[in-house]
This record gives sequence, structure tokens and C-alpha cells, in this order.
Amino acid sequence: MRRMRRGGLVRVAATTAVVAGTAGAVSHHQQQKYAGQQAAADQQAQMEQMAQQQAYQQQQLEQMQQQQAAPPPPPAPEPQAAGADLTAQLQQLAQLHTAGVLSDEEFAAAKAKLLGG
Repeated sequence: MRRMRRGGLVRVAATTAVVAGTAGAVSHHQQQKYAGQQAAADQQAQMEQMAQQQAYQQQQLEQMQQQQAAPPPPPAPEPQAAGADLTAQLQQLAQLHTAGVLSDEEFAAAKAKLLGG
């Protein structure tokens, strides 16, 4: 009877080792499978991001080409004759600045141009 017990214990231990080994192998296989799937998903995401960047760069390039192909802006209006009323022109600039049509920089530049400096 002792042999059966020992045989039984040895058999149980061997069975446990086989089950544990199999479980470890299956677990390792699953980890590799999921790692491969994650790597593929990461690569796909990177490819999509690169495609988006290329599309954005292409869009910027097309915009720059359109700007270069656009006709030049119309020439600035001719300065008024020397006999024009300087005060009236300054008041008109001030009104445009107050109305928000001219920024501070534009107002200062126009004023300096009128005053000859």
C-alpha cells in the first residue's frame, strides 16, 4: 500500500508539474500574441500620424503657392497734393484709429508719413 501512495504522490506531483508547465507556456504564448498585436497597432497609429502630417504639409505648400501666384496688392494711393489740408488728414486718421479701423502701429506710420518723417 505504501507503493501506491508514493506512486500516487509522485503521479500527482508529475501531473501538477505538467499542468504548471503547460499553463506557463500558454501564458507566454498569449503575452507574445498581445505584444505583437500592440506593436502592430502602434505602427498603424504612427503611419496614420505621418499621413496626417504629410497632408498638413501639403496643404501649407498649396497655400504658399496660391499666395505666390496671387496678383500683387493694388498700389498705395497717391499722396495728396502739398496744398491739401494737413489738419483734416490728421483728423481723418484719428477718426479711423478711434473707430478701430487702424491699429496703433498703422496710425503711427500714417501720421509719420503725413508729417514727413
